Amino acid sequence: MSSELWQNVPLAPPDSIFKLTAAFKADTFDKKVNLGVGAYRDDNDKPWVLPVVKKAESIILNTPALDHEYLPITGLPEFTSAAAKLLLGPDSRVLAEGRVTTVQTISGTGANHLGALFLSRFYQWTGDKEVYLSDPTWANHPAIFKNVGIIPVSYPYYDPKTIGLNFDGFLSSLKSAPEGSVFLLHACAHNPTGVDPTKEQWNVIAQAMLEKGHYGFFDTAYQGFASGDLDNDAWAIRFFVDKGVKMLICQSFAKNAGLYGERVGALHVVSPSKEAAERVKSQLSVLQRSEISNPPTYGARIVTLILNDAELFSEWKRDISTMAGRIIDMRKELYKLLTEELHTPGNWDHIVNQIGMFSFTGITPEQSKALTEKAHIYLTVNGRISMTGLNRNNIRYFATSLDAAVRGTL
Repeated sequence: MSSELWQNVPLAPPDSIFKLTAAFKADTFDKKVNLGVGAYRDDNDKPWVLPVVKKAESIILNTPALDHEYLPITGLPEFTSAAAKLLLGPDSRVLAEGRVTTVQTISGTGANHLGALFLSRFYQWTGDKEVYLSDPTWANHPAIFKNVGIIPVSYPYYDPKTIGLNFDGFLSSLKSAPEGSVFLLHACAHNPTGVDPTKEQWNVIAQAMLEKGHYGFFDTAYQGFASGDLDNDAWAIRFFVDKGVKMLICQSFAKNAGLYGERVGALHVVSPSKEAAERVKSQLSVLQRSEISNPPTYGARIVTLILNDAELFSEWKRDISTMAGRIIDMRKELYKLLTEELHTPGNWDHIVNQIGMFSFTGITPEQSKALTEKAHIYLTVNGRISMTGLNRNNIRYFATSLDAAVRGTL
């Protein structure tokens, strides 16, 4: 019987990004390029441990009083407090009023899951449990919500004709959705398109959400990593909070601190009162207890040291500027190669207009496949590339290959 127990379990398809990475690693071609990975690489295509992280680690290793006891269910208090101030601002009115509940999570994915689970249990749904996700969105978003019984539905976001934002379609969805709908919003550096609303457009979006009583489910994985400025990349979130939009925020330190494997994140729920925030905290504690019991300590200690020490914080901002600056430089160089040197057919302004780690190139699935199969350049079939995979050693090879793919001569 035991040999037949799982015979009806279907074989799940492999995750597309991890499958792409595995194929890249198995490739022996000397000029192969991996543009699928969502992790920062330096100009030599190597993982980069931030210098400030090394300093924080040294402090931790030389602090004998530290132990390995369990953290509270909601996380390291010094971490949750500092993370909330970083995101909402040290002078945040909602923080001063005690209206924010912050729980340490297993990076941004854990924050998304815990936030979705909390809404599934306690949000005042007026109809079906549905969440509006941008089309396209991070590949993991639909699965996270489905796992907690919330149905993902799409709202227009990316316009393939302009390789930019379909703002009219987005706004139309906000206005036509049932009152009190939940909309997932990317705070900055939209994944996977790299297309963000302008501040003026964010203002209109916030007003539409207020008029319909919608709930904002913000996902922010790139604070500081997008523009190089921590405050600038938190602008939309702080603006929505000031406007009084009902919301929660999922926060990750994977990218901006390079702590991918340490899984450092937080969930912040903004409540209408201090009393409501206490009730929210009590229920988040119950949910967290039943799933991970207690969050991990090491990564949270690193981030806490960086956020609470003025010298380390200044160094962190310099490290962030280094990462963001290199990505921006690669955008400029790719744009220059395509437009000034290769004269690649089409308009490539979107390469420099988009922001953050990812870029939608606007090429077709056939052209994407040709790049992978013929040029050994690994990217997703929708034409999304990770700008961190480009460097001075491979950007010309990528540009000439992209040019050939667009011309049909690859």
